[in-house]
Amino acid sequence: MNKPPFKSGDRIRLLAMTDDPAPILPGTEGTVSGEPTFFDQSWDVPVRWDNGRTLSMVVPPDRAEKIS
Repeated sequence: MNKPPFKSGDRIRLLAMTDDPAPILPGTEGTVSGEPTFFDQSWDVPVRWDNGRTLSMVVPPDRAEKIS
């Protein structure tokens, strides 16, 4: 298992969310709200987005950058 891309409390900016029926828009910022879990060669990263939504990213294919 590789290292998680983010940890709880990290501030992130979404770059791409590809396979969600109601995706978060690229550029949206949020805070990782729990510890990522590894499954099926991807990381499930729970995020509380600044737009009020709570939606996990699946990395990969979703991509984000740490901003603080």
